[in-house]
Amino acid sequence: MSGSADSRRPASSDVRPSGGRKSRRSFLRTVLLGGGVVLAALSGFLPVKYAMARRLRPPGALDEADFLSSCIKCGQCLQVCPVSAIRLGDLVDGYGVGVPYIDSREQACDFSCDAAQCILACPTGALTYEKPASLPVRVGAGLSRKPILKAKERDAENTLNFRERMGVARLARPESCLATKGEGFTGIARGADFSGRLRYVSVDRWKPVPVREHPYAATPCDLCITSCPIVGAISFEKFLDASGALRERPAVHEACVGCGVCEMICPVEPGCIEIDAREVWKA
Repeated sequence: MSGSADSRRPASSDVRPSGGRKSRRSFLRTVLLGGGVVLAALSGFLPVKYAMARRLRPPGALDEADFLSSCIKCGQCLQVCPVSAIRLGDLVDGYGVGVPYIDSREQACDFSCDAAQCILACPTGALTYEKPASLPVRVGAGLSRKPILKAKERDAENTLNFRERMGVARLARPESCLATKGEGFTGIARGADFSGRLRYVSVDRWKPVPVREHPYAATPCDLCITSCPIVGAISFEKFLDASGALRERPAVHEACVGCGVCEMICPVEPGCIEIDAREVWKA
């Protein structure tokens, strides 16, 4: 009898893992549930976080909140851009998923279309030549006059028909600027692998060409100034360096529309000049 009773009794090794397995399952369930709660919280937080990151919008974009609520993400502006400067936001853009923006370091808007075709293509007014009276213009966002396009300077109608800037250029790293150091630049501005394009009027009045096919020879370096498509937006200003030597550096003026050509063409890496997206002009 004792033998049969012993045979029916579970071995101690059969009991302990059962309790251990339950504990592990409970722990894993808690971890997974906790992780789910965290992910759910992040799914609501991330769009807010990324919305805080300023994107450079195409010409004529309404102020950000109005732009996001007006844009239907149709991609029409992207399709008409002659230099393919306009991209559509992805998941890291939070509320801006599918919304057009420009990465000016990679490909700036050089107005090769002569008339901001993206504005003409926009079906909702998210991009517009002039805001409706119900939408105020932020102080400093408005331009004192329509921008004059260098490529059309001698034409009877030489302006771009929009009234607000996209942003403002800024000499972000003056210590790296070749002109500031009194140095020139010879060669291909962004290297042989760079895919950006730019309209060089001296090469082709109508067709933008790859930057890698247009070598430079500038002493001192003045690529940001000569490449800027807007009359009077950027020029050299003289200054005395730490040694007392007279130097020149790029200075941005009120006519700057924030197109990003200066940022794209800067041959130094990282670029010395940047666009502050949606920034206003401060005298």
